[in-house]
Amino acid sequence: MKNTQTNSYAEVNGKQVSNGKEEIVDIGDEVDAVQEAIGNLGRWQIYVCLAISLVKFPIAWHQLAIVFMAPHQNFNCTSPAHTETSNQCVVNVNGTLAECTEWEYDRSTFTETIISQWNLVCSRTHYANIQQSILMFGVLLGNIIFGNIADRYGRKMPLMIAVVLQLVSGIGCAVVPWFPALLLMKLLSALATGGTMVTSYVICMEIVGTQWRAAITVLYQIPFSLGHMSLAGFAFLFRHWQHLQIAITLPSIILLSYWWVVPESPRWLLAFGKQRAACRILQKGANINQIKNKDIPDMVRKHCLQQNSKRSHLDYKASFLDLFRTPNMRIKSLSIFFNWIVCGMGLFGMSQYIGQVGGNIFINFTVSGAIQIPGNFVAWWAMNKLGRRITLICSNSIAGVAALLLIIVSDDIAWLRLILVCSAIVGMSVSFTTAYLFSGELFPTVIRNIGVGTSSMCARIGSISAPFIVSLDHLQTWLPPACFGILPLIGAALCFLLPETVGCTLPETLEDGENFGKKPHKIKKNPKDIEAEAAL
Repeated sequence: MKNTQTNSYAEVNGKQVSNGKEEIVDIGDEVDAVQEAIGNLGRWQIYVCLAISLVKFPIAWHQLAIVFMAPHQNFNCTSPAHTETSNQCVVNVNGTLAECTEWEYDRSTFTETIISQWNLVCSRTHYANIQQSILMFGVLLGNIIFGNIADRYGRKMPLMIAVVLQLVSGIGCAVVPWFPALLLMKLLSALATGGTMVTSYVICMEIVGTQWRAAITVLYQIPFSLGHMSLAGFAFLFRHWQHLQIAITLPSIILLSYWWVVPESPRWLLAFGKQRAACRILQKGANINQIKNKDIPDMVRKHCLQQNSKRSHLDYKASFLDLFRTPNMRIKSLSIFFNWIVCGMGLFGMSQYIGQVGGNIFINFTVSGAIQIPGNFVAWWAMNKLGRRITLICSNSIAGVAALLLIIVSDDIAWLRLILVCSAIVGMSVSFTTAYLFSGELFPTVIRNIGVGTSSMCARIGSISAPFIVSLDHLQTWLPPACFGILPLIGAALCFLLPETVGCTLPETLEDGENFGKKPHKIKKNPKDIEAEAAL
């Protein structure tokens, strides 16, 4: 039997007006206007996602450049006198101990660094650590600020603001003559980096079909690993930190083309009632994907009717508190946030461990980036075959067990310790990729950017703590691997509180987000929703 639908609108002089008949809309069937209009994955989505993935290169460069701009550097006191002792911070002058004021630096690897230019040694060593803390704090702040702006005012404009800020502040870092000014420019650069991270990923997530989210998430992460590897090449060519800073900043000029290349998220436009703009973007995507015979305005109208029946006034005033306002969202938010802390701490911390192996700094850094790429492809396979939750549980468990085994493996068996560290890094790489996709699917559209931004903020908290955990080695050698082992196992246990999201339609409203993952008998309809359905 063929289903028929009564059209309650007649076309009059190019306009649709009500014909007085009652319109029947089946609320029971989920209508995803975006996926129906442009398909799961076509040339348009590939084109947009590839363009957006380029932003991950400068993200990697600006986050990791500190490794080459402020490396460990040997130095010798030159004023007020030379000294042959191991302590190059204090010198004996005519029987009196005096603090050194000038130093000569080992420039065999790097001609000039932030350390050597501003003498960040001895009593000024902590300034280099402050710079690293400001960098991570700036990324964290950018995740929060741009995440909130993108949920309120759209995805595209905050992305463009972040790209411009990254370009201007990056050049500013290379030309400022004072160290306090450098710290300010680094803060602004990190703020922009955090903004590009959170807004770019959400755009990709909101234009592809459910079965392709895992693939897009993996492809989105690979440019970061490639940026990680290529940074070693930039540092090898540009041994002066200012030249390196300019080299990693100028390519962002290409990203200004996003104004013409990257569209606004059609899901965000639909969620906030901007139907005409959404129709234009979806029609363009459908044309490029060669999808014909689709009544996009009608699909958009049905989509909005369906979502409006479930939307409350809180959806228009979505905020950070909505992540914790209701019980189910609160459990999901806290569980995924803890896993993000583990990912940031484990990946950054274990990367520091591989740096302690010794050898050429450029080769070691390239290897630490290269071994993350296989982890991305393992994540792709596992997320589709095993699901998001099982993949995150397994990858966290592998990383945790590998780290704990470092406690019992002797330092004399260097090759085995290296294998364990690499295993932990690959495990954390898989966890990072999975957590990106998982969090993007758990949060509803109206707070997705806030949720993903807060998630990324939690990763920054983990990465800030990583150096301090590594430094626990001075107290007991088993403390760092114990922390890097136990916390991922706790994260794996918390994953059992999360629902599986593979193949699921993205939740749109706060009600969708709260009901997502609940058992059917636990879902209760609001009386107002029942009245709305009856009216429709």
